Amino acid sequence: MLRRYPDTGEPLSCKPTTKGLLNHGYRVSTTRGSYFLKHHLDDSTGDRATIVRQHRATQRLQSLGVPVAPPVQDTEGDTVTEIGGRCYALHPWVDGLHRAGAQLSTAQSERLGALLGAVHTGLEQVMGAGSGLAHRSVGYRSPDPADTFAVIDELLTAARRRRPRDAFDELAEHRLLERRTLLEQHADRRPPTPGAPATGWVHGDFHPLNVLYRGGDPVAILDWDRLGVQPRAEEAVRAAAIFFVLPAGKLELEKVREYARAYRRAAGAGAAELAAAVHRVWWERLNDFWILRWRYCLHDQRADPQFPAVSALAVWWTREYETVCEAFTG
Repeated sequence: MLRRYPDTGEPLSCKPTTKGLLNHGYRVSTTRGSYFLKHHLDDSTGDRATIVRQHRATQRLQSLGVPVAPPVQDTEGDTVTEIGGRCYALHPWVDGLHRAGAQLSTAQSERLGALLGAVHTGLEQVMGAGSGLAHRSVGYRSPDPADTFAVIDELLTAARRRRPRDAFDELAEHRLLERRTLLEQHADRRPPTPGAPATGWVHGDFHPLNVLYRGGDPVAILDWDRLGVQPRAEEAVRAAAIFFVLPAGKLELEKVREYARAYRRAAGAGAAELAAAVHRVWWERLNDFWILRWRYCLHDQRADPQFPAVSALAVWWTREYETVCEAFTG
């Protein structure tokens, strides 16, 4: 692999990193420094053309001053290496730490919102507002409660049958029954299908494990695998729901408020756009059980630690809907 990158020096060590759920990563140390070797495994985003598009986007964003870590080019000027039918990319190693919202001050939360706004406006410049839309439908449907009820029944059966049964299974059953009741109560609040397609490019996976900090400042936005065209304000709301959720399943609304104000200023987004996004993401969360699907259907428990806060958030958000909406729009 490194023979394709003669300027990187001779290899000294290659150690797997522990973060990441979809792809494999390695810290490669050489006689000339350290690098991050990414092994693209996700079939939905791991083809060469998609990866090249991601790489070109980060190269252009870097020229606009957005903190990213574009890949290293090989002797042919390529950034993707195919070995055994799999794709790899070499990036400079960026020293830094991941910070959850609890570790951010209110001022840092504001800077985070401004950063995501800069990402969205930067992507509009480097990708083009209308590119990539040829195969998109007029709008995308929000989850149908009837489908969700079927999923709940399936997961309840799996949770009740699991042996040996543990505290997680008890919590999963409680949350599934609770969610079914909430959906029955709020079924009439399902968001309508948008009348026009989304036109904004987004990072697609903006959360604490994909932002590196050095001191109090973000120095690199990582993992652009989900780069795509989606409603940009929904990414802002989803990111806040991950960054600023507390273990008890509540959002730090003071930080959310400053983050959202900064995002709206940087992205040129209005309060109505954020309000619509809050509603769609709330409904999305109310119908989503991806962590339980991983555990019971894929037998993958890596995301289990996230479940207590994530499942509690959907309940709290429903109860505090107006207060949450005001934090994003006020």
